[in-house]
Amino acid sequence: MNRIVRAHQGETLDALLYRVYGKTAAITEQTLQLNPHLAEQGPVLKEGTPVTLPPPPETRETKKPKIQLWS
Repeated sequence: MNRIVRAHQGETLDALLYRVYGKTAAITEQTLQLNPHLAEQGPVLKEGTPVTLPPPPETRETKKPKIQLWS
């Protein structure tokens, strides 16, 4: 489900995504597809600009196998 957040004063899209998700990898492109008007604004968003965000990315937990030196 998409979510709408508003940009803070002087905030970039990457900073907004990091504030919401804690990372920007693979989210920036999805966000720009949902908000084509953001590319026209330049790197710094205007305060209060509504930004539609994609659903949070799935987190995959990978468990490393335990290595035992002696059994």
